[in-house]
Amino acid sequence: MDLFSDLRSANRLAAQPLAARMRPRSLDEFVGQDHILGPGKLLRRMLLADRLNSVIFYGPPGCGKTALAHVIANQTKSHFVAMNAVAAGIKEVREVLAEARARLEEEKERTILFLDEIHRFNRSQQDVLLPDVENGIVILVGATTQNPFFAVNTPLLSRSQIFTLEPLTREHVKTIVKRALADEERGLGKTPVEITDEALDFLAEICDGDARRALMAVEIGVKSTMAIESETPRAADGTILFDLALAQDSIQRKVLDFDPTGDSHYDLASAFIKSLRGSDPQAAVYWLARMLESGEDPRFVARRLVIFASEDVGNADPMGLLVANGAWDAVERVGLPECQLNLSHAVCYLATAPKSNAATLAIGAASKDVKEGRTLPVPKHLRDSHYAGSKQFGHVGYQYAHNFEGGWVDQEYVPADVTYYTPTDRGFEATIRERMAELEARRKFSREAKSSKPSAEGEG
Repeated sequence: MDLFSDLRSANRLAAQPLAARMRPRSLDEFVGQDHILGPGKLLRRMLLADRLNSVIFYGPPGCGKTALAHVIANQTKSHFVAMNAVAAGIKEVREVLAEARARLEEEKERTILFLDEIHRFNRSQQDVLLPDVENGIVILVGATTQNPFFAVNTPLLSRSQIFTLEPLTREHVKTIVKRALADEERGLGKTPVEITDEALDFLAEICDGDARRALMAVEIGVKSTMAIESETPRAADGTILFDLALAQDSIQRKVLDFDPTGDSHYDLASAFIKSLRGSDPQAAVYWLARMLESGEDPRFVARRLVIFASEDVGNADPMGLLVANGAWDAVERVGLPECQLNLSHAVCYLATAPKSNAATLAIGAASKDVKEGRTLPVPKHLRDSHYAGSKQFGHVGYQYAHNFEGGWVDQEYVPADVTYYTPTDRGFEATIRERMAELEARRKFSREAKSSKPSAEGEG
């Protein structure tokens, strides 16, 4: 019985991908995440003491969330149950919770429930977990690539410690690859492989901190070479040469983490706009390329540029809005891939344009007054007079500016103490500022002249 069980276990292990076989079995084997697993760090102390509370691991693919769960499974004295939210439903979760309750009551053994991709559970499904997590029946270990503050119910979050995992560094990835090539039990150590520094550097760079992708590429390269010996380079002793060409052929195109409705969408857009606002064209073009290569809708980018042209450039460079609108029009007419040229054109222009948010502040202040302040009546001389009887309502006294010298006449449009738009001294707005100062001086002179003129009554 044990012999057959061991054989089945060995067969299952052999069928697993290299990345699954090489998952660490202990804290000493775990690579990376020193900010939470380094000496003296909280999570390490919790695991070594076997005093784990409910936790949620949040991080990008391939950074070690599932691997860390396997370490917990080997480290803990509690019963460990692993589930994937993609495959599990309410029924399966209820069964696990019932078993955990019975195990605690009858054997005094606690249960750790590892729920991978917990963000796949909707709100009602997550609510099923809450009573048993709150009462300590199960210790929840959730793993997610989505921001838990958006993807996980607030009550679950309040009862869990959130640990953020970072992408692995290049050196971490290299360590994991070398370990897989040397390990004879779980890795590829039984096959003589010599990997070049160039190939190792390439894999560490192209996988973007995702160890799973690097190990997948190594396994594909080695196994494909073994399968077609006559077409692949080998050393005289039969050692497989894993060079840069084989590495490039094994991993193909770089995969970018992107969810059009998730964190990556908003984070990339935020970095893009902040780089434009910071007048850094190098950064702005990079984030533009990241968005487009990840699959972002170019129309979304174009809309953001049109908004930015008024919100952050404004009248410091009025041409900015025309350039942004032109890019949007080009996106609609041309489409990808060529419209990336039009977007880059607009991005470089707007990033280097002088900046002013004076127009943005103006509409914000005016809107605040409209919403919160006293509603100003339209002065009678500004009201519509294009109908018979308007004079009976007193709609008279409007002075047509074009009938006066310079196309300007002093008359009140809103109370004199109202100020919303204050132009800066940057770009074209400096010219606008001079114009406004000149008009204000003329207005002051006109009103002083009116106040000093004797009234008709005084003259008599």
